[in-house]
Amino acid sequence: MEKMTWYVVVLLIISFASPARSDGSDHKYKAGDPVPLYANKVGPFHNPSETYRFFDLPFCTPDHVKEKKEALGEVLNGDRLVSAPYKLDFLHDKDSEIVCKKKLSKEEVSQFCSAVAKDYYFQMYYDDLPIWGFLGKVDKEGKSDPSEYKYYLFKHLHFEIFYNNDRVIEINARTDPNALVDITDDKEVDVDFMYSVKWKETKTHFNKRMEKYSQSSSLPHHLEIHWFSIINSCVTVLLLTGFLATILMRVLKNDFVKYAHDEEAADDQEETGWKYIHGDVFRYPSHKSLMAAALGSGTQLFTLTIFIFLLSLVGVFYPYNRGALFTALVVIYALTSGIAGYTAASFYCQLEGTNWVRNLILTGGLFCGPLFLTFCFLNSVAIAYSATAALPFGTIVVIFLIWALVTSPLLVLGGIAGKNSRAEFQAPCRTTKYPREIPPLPWYRGTLPQMAMAGFLPFSAIYIELYYIFASVWGHRIYTIYSILFIVFIILIIVTAFITVALTYFQLAAEDHEWWWRAFLCGGSTGLFIYGYCLYYYYARSDMSGFMQTSFFFGYMACICYGFFLMLGTVGFRAALFFVRHIYRSIKCE
Repeated sequence: MEKMTWYVVVLLIISFASPARSDGSDHKYKAGDPVPLYANKVGPFHNPSETYRFFDLPFCTPDHVKEKKEALGEVLNGDRLVSAPYKLDFLHDKDSEIVCKKKLSKEEVSQFCSAVAKDYYFQMYYDDLPIWGFLGKVDKEGKSDPSEYKYYLFKHLHFEIFYNNDRVIEINARTDPNALVDITDDKEVDVDFMYSVKWKETKTHFNKRMEKYSQSSSLPHHLEIHWFSIINSCVTVLLLTGFLATILMRVLKNDFVKYAHDEEAADDQEETGWKYIHGDVFRYPSHKSLMAAALGSGTQLFTLTIFIFLLSLVGVFYPYNRGALFTALVVIYALTSGIAGYTAASFYCQLEGTNWVRNLILTGGLFCGPLFLTFCFLNSVAIAYSATAALPFGTIVVIFLIWALVTSPLLVLGGIAGKNSRAEFQAPCRTTKYPREIPPLPWYRGTLPQMAMAGFLPFSAIYIELYYIFASVWGHRIYTIYSILFIVFIILIIVTAFITVALTYFQLAAEDHEWWWRAFLCGGSTGLFIYGYCLYYYYARSDMSGFMQTSFFFGYMACICYGFFLMLGTVGFRAALFFVRHIYRSIKCE
């Protein structure tokens, strides 16, 4: 029964994650049939978050502008599809067809001039195949002063469409470099907007029409860099594993021999090292409700990440499957909230906590709270800019209903199940009534230096791959090598667990028994390094600019890095807890 329930959940996830999977499997046409062409959005090429509706610029508008009904993920992705003014009927060639003759006013010329100066591009979808193009060009040749630049608007668009029998396979759009309109001066201009259509036959099979978008990230040059990234990560893992195997295990073995010898020797011999604090090492941490909530949220995010990887590996997130990733994130996060409730309540009750209801509320708001506040601010910014990133009221209501009717109930049910699990905290040593005093330690054994040390190694294992992910999320590069990304993720988890275990041992060996929060903070510190990389990427590797793009980049990346902090902190703490239980179970403690 339980397996069947999970099977149904997985089917639900896939069905929700794929509402926008419009690969055109049922789109067969006859000669002269109209093929759907939708204009999506326009925006500065270097600012992926700053996009606007297509007809926010004074293009030729069709007689009846029809909006396409979009799935949740498409709206979250900023897509706003409307019927385009071009008619590209199946197998119907056209030569210099006039879309409309338009007299652009001064204000409209100024709009186009500003858009061309900012490298605006347009995006359309033809039979669910993406089309891009630039609005115009800036002539800077031989001119050093920006005031001397010339701005030109493209007025003729050439569509080259490939077909196989009764299916559309590929479409390319290019602008005519000779059909230009000078819009440098803010004065009225007469423009004849035109387009041409040329149909060509191809032998490419319909099922492979999306492959060309995937191949860009699979080019030999890129694959070499990806494999170098994996080799770099594997070397890091091997070095760390070797360090633990040869140093830590040997030291532990010597400790076990020493402590066994001490037990056979005089009873009054003073204990030293990590055995000395056996009566304090399992003393419950301060702010145990917060720790339980953090572990619950981290476990949920870890489960969410695994599900996303599974869906990506089976091919759900193929290129330009509009909004599938965002839909999957919302749905899976809602469905996994029960895991957060169960983990948090169970651990909180193990730590002898009593106010489990407050703990559940804290668990529910620990990640969603900052995300909600960030969204409110950034959505207000998008509304002020009239950008497509601003969510419509209906979409906000849908997300709220998902949270109210799915996320919250599952969180409560999970919390009740965790509370009633009656699990006891398995501590191999009895805790003394009063805590021992922690001896003074050098500065490099403090929390912040240890976090810096713990975060650097996992970050060094993933930083090469980070560039490609950033260039895909915050740029126009396509990322499809999910198998390599999954390997890097597994390496990240292993390195985080190992380095946290090593630092926990050295902390206990220094007779510092307050390891609980330290293990969580050291495990999650990689999230801080990723946010530091955000600063480097924004200023050194990207051309993003403007208040909206800057606030979106740093705002949403702060939420993502915070999620990594919770997830990896949970991994580090769980590894440290397993290790501490193991070593204290292996010795005899009075």
